[in-house]
Amino acid sequence: MRTLLRFGAPAAFLACIVLANYATSTYGLIPVGFGLVATAGTFFAGATFVLRDAVDDLWGRLAVVGLILIGAALSFLLAAPFIALASSCAFLLSELADLAIYEPLRKRGGYIRAAVASNTVGALLDTVVFLGIAGFPIAPALPGQMFAKMLVTAVVVAAVWGTRALLRKPVRES
Repeated sequence: MRTLLRFGAPAAFLACIVLANYATSTYGLIPVGFGLVATAGTFFAGATFVLRDAVDDLWGRLAVVGLILIGAALSFLLAAPFIALASSCAFLLSELADLAIYEPLRKRGGYIRAAVASNTVGALLDTVVFLGIAGFPIAPALPGQMFAKMLVTAVVVAAVWGTRALLRKPVRES
């Protein structure tokens, strides 16, 4: 299980970076519910924050930055150049901000607090920088972007918390 996580988290992180850019290049702004709109890659982008936390825990900061750069390079091959550029700048800035918040809080022993706090700041920074550079309207898209990213963060953090709780609980025989 640990080996699957050790190699699966970086692969999923990289895939989400590329898929976020591809989806946004292909579909642009989409409705996300409650009358809100967001770029089509927002759900993938939201997953990158929690996956980044996992990669950081497993491989360290250098691996995170390396994967962001690889994701940026792949995005230039698969997405519109202006989307890849906006994404590269936004991911790099937001992920570094996320790291700066996540690592100190995580070291104090609070995964959920660290993940939610760092992901919230990272998501906001990512959204504003990405929308601004890519040329999407910031004010109409910001609420939808944040809603979608926080929804994904909440679901993934809850899944991680639940999985960790199950793995700590001894299995009883019937």
